[in-house]
Amino acid sequence: MAEFGQNLKINEDRLWDSLNDMAKIGPGVAGGNNRQALTDEDAQGRAQFQEWCEDAGGTMSVDKMGNMFAFYPGTDPNALPVYVGSHLDTQPTGGKYDGVLGVMGGLEMVRTLKDLDIKTKHPIVVVNWTNEEGTRFAPAMISSGVFAGVHSMDWAYDQQDADGKTFGDELKRIGWCGSEEPGARKMHAYFELHIEQGPILEAQNTDIGVVTHGQGLRWVEVTITGKDAHTGSTPMPMRHNAGLGMAKVLQRVDEIAWDHGPHAVGAAGKIDVFPNSRNVIPGKVVFTVDFRSPDNGTITSMVERLQRESREICRELGLNISFEQTGGFDPVKFDETLVDRVRDAATQLDLTHVDIISGAGHDACWVSHIAPTAMIMCPCVDGLSHNEAEEISKEWAAAGSNVLLHAVLKTAIIDTNINDVRPQLVQPE
Repeated sequence: MAEFGQNLKINEDRLWDSLNDMAKIGPGVAGGNNRQALTDEDAQGRAQFQEWCEDAGGTMSVDKMGNMFAFYPGTDPNALPVYVGSHLDTQPTGGKYDGVLGVMGGLEMVRTLKDLDIKTKHPIVVVNWTNEEGTRFAPAMISSGVFAGVHSMDWAYDQQDADGKTFGDELKRIGWCGSEEPGARKMHAYFELHIEQGPILEAQNTDIGVVTHGQGLRWVEVTITGKDAHTGSTPMPMRHNAGLGMAKVLQRVDEIAWDHGPHAVGAAGKIDVFPNSRNVIPGKVVFTVDFRSPDNGTITSMVERLQRESREICRELGLNISFEQTGGFDPVKFDETLVDRVRDAATQLDLTHVDIISGAGHDACWVSHIAPTAMIMCPCVDGLSHNEAEEISKEWAAAGSNVLLHAVLKTAIIDTNINDVRPQLVQPE
């Protein structure tokens, strides 16, 4: 395996400047960003990214989902490219680094190779995936999902935002609908650099998270129905309080997650109460339970227990309950050879590192079904993300990008030892 010295590093000042310059496009109201997918701000960020990529010697291609691919040739025209990247879209109150670090880190990597006149056997492609966040057009990771064959393009085009605008129409409106068929291009390997979005690395004072797995998840929408009634004049024994049922079920969600530890988690983040009036006992509640684990059997067990015990709770309270699975994907095990290269790169650079499981979904989770894939994580302050107060340090960004540089070089210069066994894609029922 090719080895490179510790002095081979990216230009951390240039990387930091690029992160800050991208953050000027679609600024938020509290220091972060609001650059949601397929908005005018997204279009501006894309144009800036393309300009930077072309200045670094790349050739930009765009597919019909708006995914952007900046191509940098290798010495072997027949070798499949090594891909790196993430996403530029943000939450409505998003931070400056979630996703953006992976794209800018990839760009800085090819800039560094150009500066040092380093040639790789395999071409390198820097990717910006469309609509990773899924905040405007659900679900998340929609375009990498189409690329990987998980979703159909027609289905994706029909997804609507809160104003009824469709993904396909908005993609065309902002001028970033390309001509390339999604998934037509093949990959030798894919690397994604990302902030952790969790507190583990900072708490352990560790430089690098070597991501071995991505958690699977199930979203279960729960509807509990009782009877609207006046809060003051309805006797306690005669109430059918859907809000009380929800409270007891949510307590059980927390217990289920604890009982399936240490890596399982669960909560409900989206809750609607009807009629949502101060002096009316709720007659209906709708909430979505989010269960996650790196083990598919654990997720199934959690969902089954939720349904079984929730039915019993509602039966005792005289309530009706129903369940609908509204989203989910299976756990991911990243390619062992590429994971080893990330680990070796961190060791080579004298960076502290620890194996970690990604609790969030990423484009890499879908890409792993069609190509060998690995992820690299760097700390973020207090583990805070999806928040304008999201913060990382210049040193953390550089450390992650340097590991990316070394891991990619070891993969792009040689042509062997990548596993070709990938998990079978199983859609949740």
